[in-house]
Order: sequence, then structure tokens, then C-alpha cells
Amino acid sequence: MIRDKIKELGFLYRLFFKIGLFSIGGGYVMLPMLKDELVTKRNWVDDRELLDYYAIGQATPGIIAINTSTFVGFKRQGISGAIAATAGMVTPSLIIITIIAAFIPFMQQNEYFQKAFRGIRAAVAALLLHTLYTLAAKMFNGAAKRNILIAMAMILAFTAVALFGQSPVVVVLAAGLSGWLGGAMKRERV
Repeated sequence: MIRDKIKELGFLYRLFFKIGLFSIGGGYVMLPMLKDELVTKRNWVDDRELLDYYAIGQATPGIIAINTSTFVGFKRQGISGAIAATAGMVTPSLIIITIIAAFIPFMQQNEYFQKAFRGIRAAVAALLLHTLYTLAAKMFNGAAKRNILIAMAMILAFTAVALFGQSPVVVVLAAGLSGWLGGAMKRERV
């Protein structure tokens, strides 16, 4: 039993190490890898649960990918799983940043590194668009009335932040409050 737990913790560490190592561009870029590893391959969470973890990860202090890995690790193995998954997610960044810091002056002057980073940015943008499309398609799979409400909330949130310069924190808190109130009203009707 203890051996199985240690084996599972090692697996959590290695899995999140791999995700952290191969996802360049931040938390949003990790979403396709998280979806593939956690939903498709292992069935540890479903799409909706992963989106919920991601939403909570955005609303809480810290880096989205690390928060998400902590939630998944906790679900799998409690506190020790949360620590193993978080450590796995953080380790590659720590190693890479340490190496890059030693070579920053050289990389800033080298045109090949600059071109490589431009190419990486384009690939990251494509991954983000693909992920946004697939998540939106799954989110709108349901009742028409609910879809209209979700679309209106998305448009209002985007408009508040992009056009009126509203703080994303206020928008997230308002969305959370409206979701809580909507759920409370729904429970009261039942």
C-alpha cells in the first residue's frame, strides 16, 4: 500500500514535470497538454472539471498551471499528491530559468534565438486558438437558454475588460457572485 502510494506520487511528479517541460508560453498553453494527459489518456478528470480547476486557478493567487496541477494532485493523492504534482510542474521552469539566466546577454544579441522565439510565439498563438475553440464548443453543448446566458456573460466580461478597462479581478468576482446567486435561485425553485 505504501509502495503503491510512493509509485503514484512519483508518477504524478514525472507527469507534471513532462507537462511543465514541454509547454512553452504559460498556463494557457498547458491546457491542451493537461486535457490530453488528464482527460483523454487517463480519465482522471472530465472536460468540465478541468475547466473548473482552470477557472479557480485563475481566480486564486499564483500561476494558473501550478494551481491546476495542485488541484489534480490533491484529487489523486491528497496533500502529498498536491505537493508531488506542484513540484513536478515547477521543477522544469526552475531549471530552464537558471540556465537561461546564465546566457541572457548572448541570447539577446543572437539573431537565431530571436527568430526561434518569434516562431515559438506563433505556435503558441495557434495552440491557444485551437484550445479556445474546442473548449467553447464543449461549453456551448447543452440547453439553448443556458448557452445564450453563457455567451452574454462572456461578451459582457470581454467588453468590461477590453473596452472599458475594468479590472479582471472585479469581472471574475462579479461572475462568481452572479453564478452563486443563479445557483441559489435555481435551488430555491426546486
